[in-house]
Amino acid sequence: MQIKDRVVVITGGKRIGCVVAAELASRGVDVVVSYRSSKKSAESVVDDIRSHGGRAVAVQADVTCATDCNDLMSHAVAEFGRIDILVNMASTYRRIPFDELTEAVWDQDLGSNLKSAYLCALAVVPHMRAVGGGRIINFSDWLAQSGRPRYFGFIPYYVAKAGTVALTESLALELAKDGILVNAIAPGPIIAPSGSSEAEIEEVAKATPLGRWGGSMEIAKVVVDLIESDFITGETIRVDGGRHLN
Repeated sequence: MQIKDRVVVITGGKRIGCVVAAELASRGVDVVVSYRSSKKSAESVVDDIRSHGGRAVAVQADVTCATDCNDLMSHAVAEFGRIDILVNMASTYRRIPFDELTEAVWDQDLGSNLKSAYLCALAVVPHMRAVGGGRIINFSDWLAQSGRPRYFGFIPYYVAKAGTVALTESLALELAKDGILVNAIAPGPIIAPSGSSEAEIEEVAKATPLGRWGGSMEIAKVVVDLIESDFITGETIRVDGGRHLN
């Protein structure tokens, strides 16, 4: 796909999502950033894109709700006339010990990490069909892609991210006939979670064969590659500096 003059909807308007949005805008993509509660972050990246001559808008949406997903896509089309790319980055990452898990926590984590990607895909596909195809990029995790539930306290997160791989493959098969390519990215040590100590950050860097954290731009690069490719679909690509090898 030629990337210039396309329209992208990115769910999750902070951290890595901000860098992905800015990189796509720098390549001539019109950007819709959705957020649930991080209004300040989403509006900040929109302001930055506009200050560099790009077109962008921030839209509040709870992407665990089908109605909000449909409204988000309709807003994008009303603003820019079409949708070519969906980047599903909305996610919840939190440690909950097994004995403290509740049904509500399970539903919340599966909703934000898996259901949201399905609902957004369901909402965007008619708009992509209308323009002859598109790209959907989901986000899994290097552990789920590697089949390694390595850390305690992340049961719903791990299950959701493993489900994202299956969702990606299933959607890729279903939508290939429409010219809609569906792939996923499985990040490893890209940026440290909030609250990480210097010792924890260094420990992860040492456990990564390339010896460092990747940084958000490494994700943005792969997003661009998957948009521009015309023959990759159903793949989940680890971006982890070789972390899965240890």
